[in-house]
Amino acid sequence: MNDNPYVRIVDRITGGLGRIISWLAFAMVLIGAYNAIARYLGRFIGVNLSSNLYLELQWYLFSLIFLLGAGFALKENAHVRVDVIYGRLKTRARARINVIGSVLMLIPFCIFVLWVSWPSIRNSWAVLESSPDPGGLPRYPLKAVIIVAFVLLVAQGISELIKDIGILRGKDDPEADTRPAEPDLGALL
Repeated sequence: MNDNPYVRIVDRITGGLGRIISWLAFAMVLIGAYNAIARYLGRFIGVNLSSNLYLELQWYLFSLIFLLGAGFALKENAHVRVDVIYGRLKTRARARINVIGSVLMLIPFCIFVLWVSWPSIRNSWAVLESSPDPGGLPRYPLKAVIIVAFVLLVAQGISELIKDIGILRGKDDPEADTRPAEPDLGALL
């Protein structure tokens, strides 16, 4: 267990956000089901029961889940890994790989995305961009979530980096790995 206050705060925020995201996923499924039922029922009875608003709301919820869920996936060690050998390594070796990956790839990539996306987001807010489709939603708030999501991902990346450095320095017992294990996909099938 890491006693760093930064780690505790960021992990608590990310965990809370993960719980909110699970409800967004539920809402997205309900809206998607409504869209499908309303489209077919509307054709059957000859009345339009759906609109672009519901389609875009479903798309927006998916975007929120994807963007805001990245930090939670990192915290829960549920993100995609390229290296199939990683899961078989000892805790200290995994910590070394995580430190290198965070410093050389995760954090620089997040900073790059923030830098590159800022002009587009600023322009979207300047004109209060909205959907060109009839009945569509405004797009500028959703674009602002890109900034929020990547700031949160950097914060969680730094939190994980602190944990991994603690393991490498021997401050945390590497055999008492409190981080979630690799998900067992075979158990889900």
